[in-house]
Amino acid sequence: MLIFFLFLIPIYYFTLFSKFTGSKNRPPLPPGPTPMPYIGSIISMLRNKPIFRWIHRMMDEMNTKILCVRLGKVHVIAVSDPDIALEFLKDANWIFSSRPDSMSSYLTSGGYLDTVLAPMGDHWKKMRKIISREILSGARHKWLLNKRTEEDEITLRYINNQCKTNHGVTGGVVNVRIIAQQYTTNMVRKLLLGRRYFGEGREDGGHGKEEIEHADSLWTILVYLNAFCVTDYFPWLRWITDFDGNEKTIRNAILMARKYQDPLIDERIRQWKDGVRTQQDDLLDVLITLKNTPLSADEIKAQILDMMLAGFDNVSNNIEWAMAEMINKPRIFEKAVHELDFVVGKDRLVQESDLPSLNYIKSCVKEAFRLHPVAAFNVPHVTTADSNVAGYFIPKGSHVIVSRLGLGRNPEVWDEPLTFNPDRHMNGDKEVVLSDHNLRMFSFGTGRRGCPAVSLGSTMTTMLLARLVQGFTWELPPNEPHVDLKENLHDLAKAKPLLAMGKPRLPHHLYPTG
Repeated sequence: MLIFFLFLIPIYYFTLFSKFTGSKNRPPLPPGPTPMPYIGSIISMLRNKPIFRWIHRMMDEMNTKILCVRLGKVHVIAVSDPDIALEFLKDANWIFSSRPDSMSSYLTSGGYLDTVLAPMGDHWKKMRKIISREILSGARHKWLLNKRTEEDEITLRYINNQCKTNHGVTGGVVNVRIIAQQYTTNMVRKLLLGRRYFGEGREDGGHGKEEIEHADSLWTILVYLNAFCVTDYFPWLRWITDFDGNEKTIRNAILMARKYQDPLIDERIRQWKDGVRTQQDDLLDVLITLKNTPLSADEIKAQILDMMLAGFDNVSNNIEWAMAEMINKPRIFEKAVHELDFVVGKDRLVQESDLPSLNYIKSCVKEAFRLHPVAAFNVPHVTTADSNVAGYFIPKGSHVIVSRLGLGRNPEVWDEPLTFNPDRHMNGDKEVVLSDHNLRMFSFGTGRRGCPAVSLGSTMTTMLLARLVQGFTWELPPNEPHVDLKENLHDLAKAKPLLAMGKPRLPHHLYPTG
């Protein structure tokens, strides 16, 4: 591979030399590794996986909050300072609001027919307006309350079933990761498609083969979506080979996800066309029956996959980490239990109407978002014009990635940044919100490309944690002195799934049965 790239250097050297030699009066590029002609730092990138840890290691070694890594012709700009991030995402947002073209995002979005991955333009404006006004508005959030409540009840029943041993004795080891992932995928399917199962599921409320395959495909897409793929920086290589195998993997995952989703969408479209279905029941119905800006079947399918991917990983990752940290610190857990007992009591189940008063529960959620983000970087932005940010030159076409790790674990912003301390978010009687528009942490983003599902994501996360804490006592399994808080090497998920002894703590009649 090295010989192959070195062979190309003389062909492009003089062209690139003139292109990347700017005016003497122009500010410098942000600091970064010295790139090789034409190929930039691509070889170093391939030799230092996982790439996100290599980028953060370089930022630490160079003592910089903004780093420039050239990969082929593309400058990748990594940022870990909230003030600099705000310049990119808010202050000059019109320059940095578009998305880069990549193999994975093109395939996932069906050719950029979605909202999250679509570049700036008329299509994105149309889809953004539909999402904000028709899908994720406050009125729509209230409309979907019964579906969320139903899923909350089913999840509580499933957890209660998991707490029972084979002999029917209450109190058993529960896999919290599976609980969180099933809750989020079931919830998103119910809100979007009106169903929690593609098949029959299991009698205890758990996933069947179909749901497991669907969820696994979504996780795979997320792993490879916006990955540092060689052919994104050398597009001509795609005509020769699937250089690192990413394209085959993500194509197969997309096919699996759509195998379950698309037939349901096609059938629903036919039902509306034939007059069999006449009332809206879920978000798919809303997308199909739009009057002012009707969508094609391909646009609907792309948007459903878009919302599936956006709706579950952040919540499930947060809940597992929050529970792990809280079990390791009984004082924090006891404080959360006390708040729930004081606000809600033990004679009824916590409801969404209680959430504004559960500041400490929300602080636990927010602290997990800060310390344990679901991904190292946000979805990349691309610059549409040459610009200057933080005293550095940012060339047109640069890919800008904001470090969730760098923001949330910044020692210049947070005291003891590696310590899980929900109290840092409490501010007297002021209500705790999970988003941070000052970008001291990255939970849902900000600016034009900020996540429009802040309300839904906040509600799902807080409700699940509140139900877990209110409904059950949690202890470490036998012979486990503490929860292992190690991260995976290749991502930011907890290295080992969280296993904990759960036992119901409320009156028996409050737990759903059936």
